[in-house]
Amino acid sequence: MYAVIETGGKQYRVELGTELAVERLDAAAGGSITLERVLLAADGDEATIGRPLVADAVVSAEVVAQDRAEKVIVFKYRPKARRRVKKGHRQERTVLRISDIRFNGRSAAEDARQADEQRKSERERLQEAAARQAAEDAALAAKLAQRAEPTAEATKPKRGRSSATSGKSAETKTPETKATGAKARGSKAAEMKTAEATSETKATRSKARPSTGETAASDAATGEATGPETEPAGAPDATAEASDATAETPEATAERPARGSRTKKDE
Repeated sequence: MYAVIETGGKQYRVELGTELAVERLDAAAGGSITLERVLLAADGDEATIGRPLVADAVVSAEVVAQDRAEKVIVFKYRPKARRRVKKGHRQERTVLRISDIRFNGRSAAEDARQADEQRKSERERLQEAAARQAAEDAALAAKLAQRAEPTAEATKPKRGRSSATSGKSAETKTPETKATGAKARGSKAAEMKTAEATSETKATRSKARPSTGETAASDAATGEATGPETEPAGAPDATAEASDATAETPEATAERPARGSRTKKDE
């Protein structure tokens, strides 16, 4: 619902709750005022135009404040006469807030109040429905939790039973598993024995190896008596070892005297 009112020689289109500044009215701030000069009133699709005013149409308003508008500068001058006049003006006005529009026995304020109550009741109804649904959901969740607890306890193994079960599972091994373990242990033992035999053979060879002179003499005698023998593949070269052993370092050669020279002890 809206209306067109006239005040101060001007026309204004107003609705419920509209604030407007009009020409100064004789009313105190915080009071109320009735505007009877209604030129048009409309309610939905129904509108009435006044000739010049609409009968049974009244607009009520609250006086918000009495103040003045912004300053307007008035400047006058006359060319070639050195005349300059500057003035400022602030128009006094009254600020109104429309509180009610009555037309054809109906009140815009009453309609707005009923609509607010309906919206409020609808909101409260939705809140109550939401709270009821939340309570039902909580109850259902509690029931499901109670049903799930016995199942979890039944499926969860106890500590004593779990240890006994693990021992039984360790004891109840298949013959194939046992045979595989025995083979693995046997192969490891054989590898260890082979490694020990190899180390013992190397130690025996190093101990039984003769000196350099004895090696050369025995090699010569053996070569004359039996002739050359074929050494097994991979065996170390005895001649190379003997030559390495008989090779003297430069320091030993320097310390040994020459064959033709005599030492002080010989003299």
